[in-house]
Amino acid sequence: MPASLTHFATRPARRPLISTAVGPAEPELLFFEGDGRTPNSCFPVLLYRGVLWREADRAAAFERRFAAHRWAPLWRAGVFDYHHYHASAHEALGVASGHARLMLGGEAGREIHVRAGDALVLPAGTGHCCLEASEDFLVVGAYPRGQEDYDIQRAGSDRYLASVRRIAQVPTPVADPLTGRDGVLTQAWRVA
Repeated sequence: MPASLTHFATRPARRPLISTAVGPAEPELLFFEGDGRTPNSCFPVLLYRGVLWREADRAAAFERRFAAHRWAPLWRAGVFDYHHYHASAHEALGVASGHARLMLGGEAGREIHVRAGDALVLPAGTGHCCLEASEDFLVVGAYPRGQEDYDIQRAGSDRYLASVRRIAQVPTPVADPLTGRDGVLTQAWRVA
């Protein structure tokens, strides 16, 4: 997936060395509603900060972690620089290097900044787009087992209702891609 290669005006501050925890901290839960162009989801996006910031080869470390929890790592690249979502699969993104400014939730969503070691878990339908990235921005993309044949949908009203119907059929993953079967995802994405 191509990445936007524009630079940030300033270098991001280094993450302070205050934690020696092995596992990831609790993720931020971000909620986005459908807007008639991007379906989004009733499930929250999970935004993990600094989960793999000590590893020398973060891409390989994310791939191992995702695979251990039944999420198939399928690619290493950037994030598309246009608003899109996946109607047939949930997606995990592990930031292996660099930093970026992303828009989540569609054109009127929320900007977030991510850097090496961060990870996102996007429920099917969640809009995402790269607004700006460092030249070394690299992401590992992974999908729950059985959802490897994911689609790419551009935001738009012409396919919105069909996408909403398809998203409703996507099975909930059996495990959080970072923390496993007892992870945050299995609680936060519990079907009521």
